[in-house]
Amino acid sequence: MSNNNNKINVPEAKEAMERFKMECANEVGVNLKQGYNGDITARQAGSVGGQMVKKMIEQYERNMK
Repeated sequence: MSNNNNKINVPEAKEAMERFKMECANEVGVNLKQGYNGDITARQAGSVGGQMVKKMIEQYERNMK
């Protein structure tokens, strides 16, 4: 049984999430390319994911006001 949690829950958001990921990667100095990026280091991938989470939390906090 495969349990892939990397699926976009809202298919219409796929393109926006891809742009968001590229923006966050650029902000932390990771050069992502379209498509497969399995050649980046775990540290780079973590930096991108961490930046994404940081920005999502900031947006959520702004919306709480």
